[in-house]
Amino acid sequence: PFISMKLNRIAPLLAVCVGGFALASSAQAELKVGTIDMKLVFDSYSKTKEAEGKINEAREQAKKELDDRLGSFNKAQEEARKLNDEANKPELAQKAKEEKAKVLNEKIQALGTLQREIQEFQQTRERQLSEQSVRSRNALLEDINKVITEKVKAAGYDLVIDKSGQSLNAVGVLVYSKDSLDFTADIIAEINKGSAKEPAKPAAKK
Repeated sequence: PFISMKLNRIAPLLAVCVGGFALASSAQAELKVGTIDMKLVFDSYSKTKEAEGKINEAREQAKKELDDRLGSFNKAQEEARKLNDEANKPELAQKAKEEKAKVLNEKIQALGTLQREIQEFQQTRERQLSEQSVRSRNALLEDINKVITEKVKAAGYDLVIDKSGQSLNAVGVLVYSKDSLDFTADIIAEINKGSAKEPAKPAAKK
């Protein structure tokens, strides 16, 4: 009777536990998960190459302007060096030395001003290029995220994980996922619709 009484108490508990596991399994079965390689999507976007081309053009132009300024600085520096050599010639009269020393001092001051201008120019251009790159990247990501959001809503995904994401230890956040969960190729095809040359779809992983 004692054992029978204990079994009578355990049976309802087992029923509750089994029911709970069934509900959990059902919830997991209904959870729709997808994976996407955001880095591959971004690199495969046709507008990414266009944006990179514009940034590279701006960078080359900035480099050319900087080289021109450095060329002027080096030329002025060479002139100052020659002037200094002439001012130190022993056969030169004192008055002539003083005049050359005065001109040399003006050259040195001009060199200092030119050097500061070059440094300011370089810093300004670097900041402008960095801001341009960030704006361009944000605009591209906004376009991509719109397509992804539409896809996720239409397909009824509950969770989407970026396969290219890394942890603070530079280790992939996603350890494993089935290839069937990945919809990277669909997004790449969608964002490149209408482009002059659509990038080829990434090959399925074996």
